[in-house]
Amino acid sequence: MTVSDMFRLDGRVAVVTGASSGLGVAFAQGLAEAGADVALGARRVERLDDTAGLVRAAGRRALPVATDVADPDSCTNLVALAMEEFGRVDILVNNAGIGTAAPATREAPDDFRRVIDVNLNGCYWMAQACGRVMQPGSSIINISSVLGITTAGLPQAAYAASKAGLIGLTRDLAQQWTGRKGIRVNAIAPGFFASEMTEQYPPGYLESQGPRLLAGRKGDPAELAATVVFLASDAAGYITGQTLPVDGGMTIT
Repeated sequence: MTVSDMFRLDGRVAVVTGASSGLGVAFAQGLAEAGADVALGARRVERLDDTAGLVRAAGRRALPVATDVADPDSCTNLVALAMEEFGRVDILVNNAGIGTAAPATREAPDDFRRVIDVNLNGCYWMAQACGRVMQPGSSIINISSVLGITTAGLPQAAYAASKAGLIGLTRDLAQQWTGRKGIRVNAIAPGFFASEMTEQYPPGYLESQGPRLLAGRKGDPAELAATVVFLASDAAGYITGQTLPVDGGMTIT
């Protein structure tokens, strides 16, 4: 196997949550371009058809499934349908997530719980469902955030707590599963990439964060998708339990 061959995902099956928009679309398309068939999960199932079209345009098979990751049964259903359709699951990209921006003294308990339930608990339910069927050599990639590592000048208590918790979950699942089951578990901590969440930032906010970005720009979703492909592939076969910031240098400023 050549080095370039190690980045290929031919014959593998990926599950991507939050695949109806934004970064989830980029992840699904990138994995398909690398050779993987893709099961697509999201609550907005009607928008999954567009993502499925991108996967099929790359020459791979796609399976759209209505999924609410906060519901463990829904996670189990997504994995069961992927197994029924493709016969295997090799890669999980835990991407589904939501956020709030309420000041800590005013955030409603239900709003805080909802963010934790999707961003942290949902990743656990999906990992649990996939971990039951994955074979040695499989890979789980949790999409955390730089806000799990640093602050960014906005009231993001629920979101930051969920993403920091996901980094801890990544370490523990790697410790449990890499040696015993042969499943690698890693996380990515994206910085500023175009998404539905960045569209909700206050006017001028991204510009105010510019001095923290050593790269001098926002990230391109394709760059983040390439990182996912790397961690999913044999090229990252000796990497587990790690959180990789993809942030243009934000976390070192």
